[in-house]
Amino acid sequence: MTRSRTFEQYAADGVLVLGGAAAILLQVADPVVAHGVAGYSSFARDPMRRLRSTLSYVYAVGLGTDAQAALAAGSVDRAHHGIPGAMDAQRQLWVAATLHELGREVHELVHGPLAPQLADEIYAASGRLGTMLQLPPEAWPADRAAFAAYWADAVAGLEVTDEARGIARELLHSRAAPWWIRAGLPLARVVTAGLLPPTVRDAYGLAHHPARYRTAIRFVRVLVRVTPRRLRELPSRRLLARLDEPHRGSYS
Repeated sequence: MTRSRTFEQYAADGVLVLGGAAAILLQVADPVVAHGVAGYSSFARDPMRRLRSTLSYVYAVGLGTDAQAALAAGSVDRAHHGIPGAMDAQRQLWVAATLHELGREVHELVHGPLAPQLADEIYAASGRLGTMLQLPPEAWPADRAAFAAYWADAVAGLEVTDEARGIARELLHSRAAPWWIRAGLPLARVVTAGLLPPTVRDAYGLAHHPARYRTAIRFVRVLVRVTPRRLRELPSRRLLARLDEPHRGSYS
C-alpha cells in the first residue's frame, strides 16, 4: 500500500491515543460490543494488554508491511473467536468508524484542520481497519460525506447499558493500570467527556466542564510542541517491531 509521508506522520503520532478512551466508550455504547468486552475481554484485569493489542493492530494496518498487517489481523481474529458479535461486519464497521473519527478529531484539535487530500487518504486507510477483518470493502462508506451521514445515524442509535457504564468506570478510574497511566486519568476524564457526543456523554453520566476541556486541549498542544516527533512516534515503532519478534503478535 502506497502511503504519503504526511499520512505516515499522522498515523504514527502518539497524540492520537488521547481519543482512545472516547473511542472505546462509543464502541461499547453498542450493547453487543459492550457485552463482548464485559464478558470476554481482559480489559479490567490488564488494561495495558488491551491498549497494546489495539495499538498494535492499528499501527500494523496503517503503517506496517502487508505481512505485519496480516499477522495482526490474524491475531485479532483468534482473539475474537467465540465472542458473540465480534466478527459481525456491522460491529467491525462501527469500531473502525470510531477509531477514524476520534483520531481525526484529536488531530484537528491539536494540529489544526486536515488538508482535503490528506483527509481523503486517512479516510481510505481507516476503512482497512475493518476490511482486514470481516468487513466487506463495499460496506465502508464510499466517501467522507457518506461517512458523515453514517456517523450521525449510528450515534443516534446508540444505547449505553449498565455493562457499558461498568466498562467506563474501569477505563476512567482504573486501579489496574500502571501509576503513570493513573496519573493521567484526570486529564483523560476531562478530554474524554469533551470528545463524546452530548447524548452519549449524558447517557454515561459523565460531567462536562467546557473551561477545563479547553484548558486541557491547550495543555496538550503545548506538550506536543515541545515533544520531538521522534519521541511521539516511539510507540508505533516499538509495537511494529514487536510484531516481527518470534512468538509475538498474539494478543487478546
